[in-house]
Amino acid sequence: MSRQVFLYDPPDRFVAGTVGLPGRRTFFLQASSVGRTTSVALEKTQVAALAERIDELLDEVVRRTGGNAPVPAVAPADVADTAPLDAPVEEEFRVGTMALAWDGEEQRMIVEAQALVELDADSEEDLAEAEERLLQDEENGPPMLRVRLTGAQARAFAKRALDVVNAGRPPCPLCSLPLDPEGHVCPRQNGYRRGA
Repeated sequence: MSRQVFLYDPPDRFVAGTVGLPGRRTFFLQASSVGRTTSVALEKTQVAALAERIDELLDEVVRRTGGNAPVPAVAPADVADTAPLDAPVEEEFRVGTMALAWDGEEQRMIVEAQALVELDADSEEDLAEAEERLLQDEENGPPMLRVRLTGAQARAFAKRALDVVNAGRPPCPLCSLPLDPEGHVCPRQNGYRRGA
């Protein structure tokens, strides 16, 4: 089966967002351009890691170019996107592997999100070989979302993604676990149930 690549170069819009109430949210990456939209589901921790790594990579690009790269230090206000995800949100696939790169010639951030794949292997060595073959196979393989962003678009994406991650349930002041609307069994209170 040939690999399906959802390519956005550049997207009109690339955002992280959620569907559902805090505590039961599903996280998505959504890319849109000229009448087409691709939404892929992923975990909250993946969104947070992606946003943090984008900021780190952009900071490194600025450092290595001596500030000559077209990368703003912070997300520009004119490219901020606070709108909800475009409806309907239809999941193309669930993300397993993500990759980031900086194209120095084109001055673009490349974000890739590849579908989750279960590999059968008898040993750790066989599993490592199967993973490597999967990553190197350009023609056959799981679906992939590939997005090319300017430095400003990447900064704006990272800021929004971190805002989305942090917009969930507030943490318990004692144990830092998320507080549910119906209460919280706090391990620091020896199981005593606190109201929200």
